[in-house]
Amino acid sequence: MKAKEEKIIKKNTILTIFSNSFLAAIKLVGGILGNSSVLITDAINSISDIATNLVVFISAKFSKKEKDKTHPYGHDKFDSMVSIFLGFALIVTAIEVGKHAFTTLYGVLFENLIIDVPEWYTIVIVGITLVVKESLYRITVKDAKKAASQALIAQAWDHRSDTLTSIGALIGILGATFGIGFLEPIASLFILFFILKLGFKIIKTGVSQVVDQSADDEQVKIIRKIVLDHEEVLSIDEIKTRQFGVKYYVDLEISLDKNFSLLQAHDISEKIHDEIEEKLADVIHCMIHVNPGEK
Repeated sequence: MKAKEEKIIKKNTILTIFSNSFLAAIKLVGGILGNSSVLITDAINSISDIATNLVVFISAKFSKKEKDKTHPYGHDKFDSMVSIFLGFALIVTAIEVGKHAFTTLYGVLFENLIIDVPEWYTIVIVGITLVVKESLYRITVKDAKKAASQALIAQAWDHRSDTLTSIGALIGILGATFGIGFLEPIASLFILFFILKLGFKIIKTGVSQVVDQSADDEQVKIIRKIVLDHEEVLSIDEIKTRQFGVKYYVDLEISLDKNFSLLQAHDISEKIHDEIEEKLADVIHCMIHVNPGEK
């Protein structure tokens, strides 16, 4: 299972690296030949994306390793830590977009900066970028679910942020073409807030998984219902859940009739254990402790 998930992550990341390399090349060449500084800036962003893609590729080897003697719960938290790194990478991207936008806007408004009119084919290059990036986003979201990978989810949102920055680039090129130079920096300033929001969201999710945050209330409600549907259970004394990567562990304490034999108590808890793991695909393992109770 882990080997299959690792293969999905690596296959997706190789596709992403080749796509980003292609986009970086056409944007850089098109930006230089087509007089578009916006496209050149976008090309640099694509080059930096390749570095983060390599981190995801390498991390797959560690995060999807099977359990071992020193890591009895597995290595999935490597995946969450990489997603935190990608969240910070998005924030850095947003800051760079903001710096470029402020500099350009100041130049246009106060220093009579004249933005060169780009060639027509720069619009085609941005169009290609939008199609490729949105396609990568959709593919990566699907692969992230198959591989149960938070790092791939973060990589998918990185694709979506690139789509947003490319929309800013398109607005900038069209603005320069029609003599409205301030359009691009204004669009970029709006877009950077979306990228910042994505970055912080990814970091928050990754940190929650690393520090063992509990499952959401809806999941706990489902677990409680499964347990109480077994009429032998007198009460639920404690429910504890903790995230581990994109999945989670469940620890339960239940009370059963103290007159039950050890075998009876074991059979009841085993049925509850199996039902929870069967009905909730995100549960890695359910541990049940039985307390003696009075009817």
